[in-house]
Amino acid sequence: MATMPPHRHAPSQPTGRPVGTRRVVRRLLTLVAAVAVGAGLLAAPAHAAPSVDEIDAQIDKQWEKLEPTIEQFNKVRSQLKANQKKSADLQKKMVPLELESALAMNKVGDIASRYYMQGPSQEMGALLVSTTPGTLAEQLVILDRLAQDQHRQIAGVLAVRDKYNAQKQKLDQLIATEKRQQADLDAKRKQINAEINRLTKMLPVTSIRPAGCPKIDGVVSSAARTAIKTACAQVGDPYVWGATGPNSFDCSGLTQYAYKAAGISLTHFTGAQWNEGRHVSRSEARPGDLVFFGSDLHHVGLYLGNGVMVHAPRTGKPVQVSSISTQPVAGFVRVS
Repeated sequence: MATMPPHRHAPSQPTGRPVGTRRVVRRLLTLVAAVAVGAGLLAAPAHAAPSVDEIDAQIDKQWEKLEPTIEQFNKVRSQLKANQKKSADLQKKMVPLELESALAMNKVGDIASRYYMQGPSQEMGALLVSTTPGTLAEQLVILDRLAQDQHRQIAGVLAVRDKYNAQKQKLDQLIATEKRQQADLDAKRKQINAEINRLTKMLPVTSIRPAGCPKIDGVVSSAARTAIKTACAQVGDPYVWGATGPNSFDCSGLTQYAYKAAGISLTHFTGAQWNEGRHVSRSEARPGDLVFFGSDLHHVGLYLGNGVMVHAPRTGKPVQVSSISTQPVAGFVRVS
């Protein structure tokens, strides 16, 4: 009987899709995923550029740091100017005193020189040979009194001169200190102002002129009315730190300029202006009063009534009329 060959099983086939099909599916899935990711990236919103209002808010935030520094600079500068005038006045007073003391000292030196080099003068010799003892004694007493009187005069002159020298020395030291403070403040101002300028350059250029002042109602002094009229005439003029007009202003420079037209002198510094008038409550405030802002009194405007003022806001914002509620009100001062 013939032997049957062993039964060979056919090679096993994998269940499911063929190998080639699986590869195609994987490629399709990869492609779809890539397309989906790309679509998602395209759909993701790009970072929007800041709006004008957002940039303006950034500038206002920076300005909160800058304006107190500017007003401190104005304070030091006004003190420096006053002390330099005092120093110059003292120097003028010292000139005749120094001359007087020099003449007196020269006179004493001349007498001493003649006495020691030439011997007693004719007047002294006449007294020494006098046959009248009473006369000689009286003359010696007179000479002694004259010498004492001359000594007192010289000592008085020197004392006054030294007094003024000491005062001037103190002033010179103060001026040197204030110059250093001014340099420090100027460096701070430049540092912050650089950021302000950077942000300001991002703002669109506009030629829109700010709204003018409203009609002033109520009882207003003639000086206040003049100040209001003057300040309102500056609406649209640019803000420039340290400027007091006539074509650009900072906040205290504008109020100083306005009241100068009314014959009232104010210091170019908010802290000083705070003390240059009578404080009134908010309910008593009337047009022409100065309105101050911040616990450090870093800003001032000219009140127009009904919750609005005319003021020089900051770099990038010209003199304008705006609400007093944009920042904390410190108080009101009436200077007229």
